[in-house]
Amino acid sequence: MEFLLEIAGFTIKAGILTVAIGAVVLIIASALRRQGDESPGHLSVIDLSDHYHNLADSLRRETMDPKQYKAFCKEAKQKDKEREKEDTAAKRVFVIEFHGDIAATAVADLREQVSAILTVAEKEDEVLVRLESNGGMVHQYGLAAAQLVRLREKSIPLTVCIDKVAASGGYLMACVANKITASPFAIVGSIGVIAMFPNFHRLLKKYDVDYLELTAGEFKRTLSPLGEITEKGRDKFQSELEETHELFKHFLAKYRPSLNLAEIATGETWYGSQALDKHMIDEIMTSDDYLMCLGEEATLFKVDFHAGKSVREKLASTLTESADHLMMRWWERLEERVRARS
Repeated sequence: MEFLLEIAGFTIKAGILTVAIGAVVLIIASALRRQGDESPGHLSVIDLSDHYHNLADSLRRETMDPKQYKAFCKEAKQKDKEREKEDTAAKRVFVIEFHGDIAATAVADLREQVSAILTVAEKEDEVLVRLESNGGMVHQYGLAAAQLVRLREKSIPLTVCIDKVAASGGYLMACVANKITASPFAIVGSIGVIAMFPNFHRLLKKYDVDYLELTAGEFKRTLSPLGEITEKGRDKFQSELEETHELFKHFLAKYRPSLNLAEIATGETWYGSQALDKHMIDEIMTSDDYLMCLGEEATLFKVDFHAGKSVREKLASTLTESADHLMMRWWERLEERVRARS
């Protein structure tokens, strides 16, 4: 009995501690919210040309004998001096990586990256987007595609490289590019629209549970998870999906007029080599090979935007980690007592 009381006491103390920490977090967060503590984030730029050069130099240093390596370095240094004397400035390639989730949350960073590039890019430069996405919300991916359209409208050459997948909303983004490359087994396509959710109306009806939903406007809510599915509501919802699909196809036709939409806008996906035959992409090539080809004549820069965390978010994260650590210590102490009594 004494041991059970000890465990109960530990549980109560742990609960009190958790509540206390939570209260502190809420109080401080509320105070910071009134003060306005948002951090704007920052842009980072990495010279990929130097990165590739350093990789190659490390390999040469290990595989060449000292005399060969010394002679190579001397020749490379001379070539660099000759390039510096040339009147024409080297072409610049700005590299963006976009990893899309269902909500296309990376669009917040993309808009900052594009805005920054537009302030310095010339028509002789190029923007390369390494794109990976299975698609997701229409309005979010529509905004992501619109960010890339900003580059096209300023006549900045745009290339999209698909190494793994650009499907549905991902391909909506890719089609904006002047040039699309893909690896042989990259997944491309899924030009269609889908919506799905469970409906619990019959379950509620079985247990005599009433569900009340009030709307103003005939089609304010066509289908819902809890309401009864009507033929009229289902037909309206289907027509909305068809309208969205038509908008998708019109967008594709604008930026890739060579596409046979009747053939590809079926919701199907294809591998890179198949997509090339259907003119959905322009070349079979990985982004790595494409960058290495560009690197022979251009300077490569990888552009990232890191959204800043607010003071409130940082504080909440720190306090949560501290609470987790403290709770773990208490739990370990309790386990030691249990083992001691065994």
